[in-house]
Amino acid sequence: MADFLMPSLGADMDEGTILEWLVKPGDVVHRGDVVAVVDTSKAAVDVECFTDGTVEKILLPVGEKVPVGTPLAIIGDGAPEPPQAVTKPEPATKPQPLASPPVRTFAKQAGVDLAAVHGTGRGGAITRADVEQVLAPRARRPEPAGVRVSPYAKRLAGELGVDLATLPGPVLHARDVHAAARQPVQAQRPQAERPQAEQSMRQTIAALMSRSKREIPHYYLSITIDLQTALEWLHEYNRGVGVQDRVVPTALLIKATALAAAKVPALNGHWVGGAFRPGDGVRLGLAVSLRGGGLLVPTLADPGALALNEVMRTLSDVVARARTGRLRSSELAPATLTVTNLGDLGAESVQGVIYPPQVALVGFGAISKRPWAVGDLLGVRPLVTATLAADHRASDGAIGARFLDALDKLLQRPEGLR
Repeated sequence: MADFLMPSLGADMDEGTILEWLVKPGDVVHRGDVVAVVDTSKAAVDVECFTDGTVEKILLPVGEKVPVGTPLAIIGDGAPEPPQAVTKPEPATKPQPLASPPVRTFAKQAGVDLAAVHGTGRGGAITRADVEQVLAPRARRPEPAGVRVSPYAKRLAGELGVDLATLPGPVLHARDVHAAARQPVQAQRPQAERPQAEQSMRQTIAALMSRSKREIPHYYLSITIDLQTALEWLHEYNRGVGVQDRVVPTALLIKATALAAAKVPALNGHWVGGAFRPGDGVRLGLAVSLRGGGLLVPTLADPGALALNEVMRTLSDVVARARTGRLRSSELAPATLTVTNLGDLGAESVQGVIYPPQVALVGFGAISKRPWAVGDLLGVRPLVTATLAADHRASDGAIGARFLDALDKLLQRPEGLR
């Protein structure tokens, strides 16, 4: 028997609110199943179960805010006893698709017939991602500013044609959307001049960044990297694969950063209790700016071990779900190193602020064509400025320089990143 606890979804989270339960007592759950939706100061997050068993009791009702570590439910060992074998033949019934109870609950709430879903899990089992794939093309209504809306409520609003902006907050659940769908006319809800949710997120970020600058003695190094060879190789790579496997330069930068961190582990880990603790593998945090303002930092687990096209798919998927409020709790697990890329916004370089308790942050600016000496000749080459912000308690400039040198060398041999 184990307690299912309010998880810590980042160093800046100390409390959370249950928005939805996707399981009920008696449901069998497996490691990785999404069992609840939790609201943090930054986003609504799908929270996964990290043990196998049966839900014995739900301890916390929807809508209650509690500190990290508070028991939310009790998960018992094993599964319910199988039903007794029948002695007389039963009428033939249509076989049920293979899916766990949380996935069945999610599909039922979303109005998806599991019989029409192709399962990609073990043994052909239908996963939550398979159901989301069915939901992806369906229209979604915009989320009202200043109101917390659970991921399911957003999808349901799109299904039922409910304008979320007409519903009163501060938290909207599926039952609110169902009630609104039964009403012929909805009154327009006035919008706050400064959305409460955005203000809360900015306050959280401000507190964390203030702590970083107050506690961490930053030092900065930068390097200009010639990407001519890498981009030429990437062009040929994309010509030889299908559209779904094509890769943008950001994926190259992400994978090269992960591999460089593995080569220089002194920058990959946390400063805890007055000492550096190296990371168990490379978990790369990716700073994602939200369209409504604010920042989320989902985690990519060991992107250096993935094929380049898998890095691209993972990157696209995580960024898209971060911006639509559909991240999973495992994707907000503590990163060991963070990357921020502001090149798409035109910034030439990034002097980043370290995300505590991490000890380094890597920033990339825009890839732009600039004069560059190659041997004794001057030409125009595609260049990118990579900047390292590092914690001087955990490393020094020589270690930081080795990291940037490793990053440069990896990008000069892009075929090794495939």
